[in-house]
Amino acid sequence: MKQIEKKSSAQKLYKQKIRLGRYPYSLVNSGQYEKYYHILTDYQFISAKINHPEFGIQALIEDYDLLDATQTEIHPDQIKTLQYIQSALRLSAHIVTQDKQQLPSQLWGRLQAIHTPEIKQLLQQISQIQTYPWLRPLTPGLTPPGGCLLLTLTGHSRSVNVVAVTADSKRVISSSGDGTVKVWNLETGEEKFTLTGHSGSVNAVAVTADSERVISGSNDRTVKVWNLETGEEKFTLTGHSGSVNAVAVTVDSERVISGSDDRTVKVWNLTTGKELFTFTGHSSLVEAVAVTTDCQRVISGSDDNTVKVWNLTTGEELFISTGHMISINAIAFTTDGKRVISGSDDNTVKVWNLETGEELFTLKGHSGLVNAVAVTNDGKRVISGSDDNTVKVWNLETGEELFTLKGHSSLVKAVAVTADGKQVISGSHDNTVKVWNLETGEDNFTVPTDHSSLVNAVAVTADGQRLISGSGDGAVKVWNLETGKEIFRLTGHRSSVYALAVTADGQRLISSSDDNTVKVWNLETGEEIATFTGEYPINSCAVAPDGLTIVAGDDSGMVHFLKLENAGE
Repeated sequence: MKQIEKKSSAQKLYKQKIRLGRYPYSLVNSGQYEKYYHILTDYQFISAKINHPEFGIQALIEDYDLLDATQTEIHPDQIKTLQYIQSALRLSAHIVTQDKQQLPSQLWGRLQAIHTPEIKQLLQQISQIQTYPWLRPLTPGLTPPGGCLLLTLTGHSRSVNVVAVTADSKRVISSSGDGTVKVWNLETGEEKFTLTGHSGSVNAVAVTADSERVISGSNDRTVKVWNLETGEEKFTLTGHSGSVNAVAVTVDSERVISGSDDRTVKVWNLTTGKELFTFTGHSSLVEAVAVTTDCQRVISGSDDNTVKVWNLTTGEELFISTGHMISINAIAFTTDGKRVISGSDDNTVKVWNLETGEELFTLKGHSGLVNAVAVTNDGKRVISGSDDNTVKVWNLETGEELFTLKGHSSLVKAVAVTADGKQVISGSHDNTVKVWNLETGEDNFTVPTDHSSLVNAVAVTADGQRLISGSGDGAVKVWNLETGKEIFRLTGHRSSVYALAVTADGQRLISSSDDNTVKVWNLETGEEIATFTGEYPINSCAVAPDGLTIVAGDDSGMVHFLKLENAGE
């Protein structure tokens, strides 16, 4: 009897696997488009596929791309609904991959601003089906589908310093303060592999035109060359006596240029790894380098406030451009080799004539240091990333600011643009890489808290028996207010805890954090009940008298209204 039950269970699991994996394809191939539309707007199917160990959220996202152009034209309204859901899934992928129980919160937070019957039905279905406790956003508080932000790539454990894109626009390379270089699939957001070998922060990356090699520069004073297909380190270039801050590669993939804290620019043979020559002349560290597409000139930007142009064949300094008031952090040039763009600590971006060294105009608008600049291949737009947490897009012909991309919760250290000019990639000190759509452009006694960092928040239960403290070390501690003894420690936040609130009955605790989350805890057992992840650090939180409605405010000025569902009351 047990053998029969075991066999029956195995058959059931196999049928479920087949249905989740093949059903959407089968429906499209057999022309059953209505059923295809229905299955991809059905929350039970969505949730089951995401939670299945052999599929997950990326496999589900790909199900929404099965219709061809003809079918898309015949069913425009239905396709629009599917695109909304797919986009919401993409925007949530980096969170749901880590915590699948946040799927209902993420879909509610992103889709409730879409007022179509199908979307409303999906959200209603989520509320009816979910059985475990979750936080339901009462108002739209997350980036909705259809906007500029396409993907968020998470995986680095420290700030993202530089990003680059392969010529075929299929892969993104990011370097980080965690000492690694990561390679990502730009279509799916999937991490392909991590390049490890540097012993310090990786400050710069560049990719050869044939997309076969990655070059990285580090605080460990070295430049490394990697095979982009295998992730294998080919060789290490040594010679700088200070941190390597910038790297560039010639279009013919024969030479690498590096700029360093040692105030020099070095040129290397990319085939042999030999140093060809060194440019000296800057009086302070070199922050940025670039090379013209004709492989004739190198441009370097320095903390000495100058941009220098060098002859790549002879090593001769051609001319020097001055105009920024303080350090130059980034430079880029147009593909026609006629203009240079520089970004500076003076909060500005400047555009220069590369032939004469003349300053053409200054782009003003950032309220913080400009750390990175990039130019679209058509030479029409400049993208800049700043300490003010934003990415700005400018018209290179007029100097006009076109729009600002907001979403990072810390300074933007790196920007890159795809070859087709349709997407911008940004890297930030919030440890994320974001992909944007360039077209469409939130005292009786002292308790010895024993926290390893500042205590940012405290709360007391209504009965006056317990004290709760939240700290910069990410921990929440619960104390006996009579004895001052620690009862237990709540761990789960990855960064500073900013605010705490206790329900009136003293049974649950709400905490908000710099890690962009709100968490609900059982104050009797210390168990984490539910989590909501926003897009910015959440600085404040409060709970209504019903013990279920939570209000949280984040760094962007967004106020989130959340409802704890299935609380087990």
